Amino acid sequence: MKHNKHDRPIAAATDAARRSACPGLLRVVAARDGGLCRIRLPGGVLASTEAHAVAEAARAHASGVIELTNRANVQLRGVRAGHERALGEALLRAGLGPDTPAPASGDDESASTHAEIADDLRNLMLSPLAGSDPGALFDTTTLTAPILHLLQHEARFAALSPKFALLADGGERLAALDHPHDIWLAAATHGERLMFMFGLAGGPGDAALGAIEPQDVPTLLRALLHAFLDLAEAGQRRMRDVRASHGSEAVLLQAQRYLNFTPTRDEAVRQWRRTPVDTAARLGTHALRADGSGYVGAQPALGRLDAATLDALASLAQSHGAATLRITPWQGVLLPGVASHQLAPTLTQLSALGLITECAAPLARLIACAGSEGCAKSRADTKADALRLAARLRQNAPAEAHLSGCERSCAAAHRAAWTLLAVAPDCYDLYARDEAAAGFGRLVAPHLTIDAAADVLSPRPRSIPNA
Repeated sequence: MKHNKHDRPIAAATDAARRSACPGLLRVVAARDGGLCRIRLPGGVLASTEAHAVAEAARAHASGVIELTNRANVQLRGVRAGHERALGEALLRAGLGPDTPAPASGDDESASTHAEIADDLRNLMLSPLAGSDPGALFDTTTLTAPILHLLQHEARFAALSPKFALLADGGERLAALDHPHDIWLAAATHGERLMFMFGLAGGPGDAALGAIEPQDVPTLLRALLHAFLDLAEAGQRRMRDVRASHGSEAVLLQAQRYLNFTPTRDEAVRQWRRTPVDTAARLGTHALRADGSGYVGAQPALGRLDAATLDALASLAQSHGAATLRITPWQGVLLPGVASHQLAPTLTQLSALGLITECAAPLARLIACAGSEGCAKSRADTKADALRLAARLRQNAPAEAHLSGCERSCAAAHRAAWTLLAVAPDCYDLYARDEAAAGFGRLVAPHLTIDAAADVLSPRPRSIPNA
């Protein structure tokens, strides 16, 4: 296995672009409503004890507003000036930071930089049912530790963007197949063998580039990461950029330099397609095992909750579940390990907390960014407008709609069925998903008010005179 001559100390990769790219646990980024702190949760796993610590930190050092993100992470809004260091220390004590040794120099600034970068390198998404779905092909939670060790301990990978993201899909019945990742892997049957299909700049809903044995997952990831860094030109921070410049075949050919095996690329791999999933299973009660035990899913309106609600969720997971919350890429939460007789009572308690538990609810299908209340780049108060839109929509009527305050599309990692792009306060361009059109899709109607958008998305049946 070859090592690249460009390996260098981890701190050397820190630059202005990294510092401005993304908030992190130790890098609080200024927003209109105060500082923003993002807690990366590899695999979306948040133990009840950790959730209590996040709630306490939100109260002590921030506004108390907590967001669940589309990458299955948690972030705190309104971090108070002067509290950044105390917040980071509290979250590290709770075990929510990177698990990597500090540099030998002992220099505090170097150690802080090292920890910041290590934190950036923990963008690993799993299914929220990873490790708990008996029908899955592979328990991807067993891959978390070796993948994180690889990312945080190979010095050259410090050059990766904080947005560079990996996905490991175990074939669970619930998964986000349309969320794009820089590198994705998906468990699959290949003849009589279990293998992992893999691809670049996409997800398991796409065609695979090749297949490998499960034990080769870390080795393949290492090779692909080195190949990306070998080929990336100035300003190319994501795999989609390198693939556009060089093509997937060139990336794989470069990765082969770091491999002592050759991925399988036969007709079965080319024909493979991931089994579709029903994302409605993210909400409500679902039995998984023969004894009737399973999980309960819910989501806060527009991905936001307060510290008291997170505390209540953590306590509910302790008393009724496996003392663990699984944050979902739909800005929701699952409580796994709930006994059969506790499924319905747990759902009732989640509803009492104000969480959405049914897909029929309009707010279950609306996504909105922070909006002008929290982001200077937003042209409209998307959170408030989404609540107004939800009040106008009929049950079960619209497909998923995304309200975005600007073109960056921070709230949605995927392309929604409908996108309302803010032009000005209470003024949106409406786009429909169209694979033939770039960006948000096809422009359907420009400059709509929220009321007008509601009429398009959820038209009321006309009354019939003299019926």
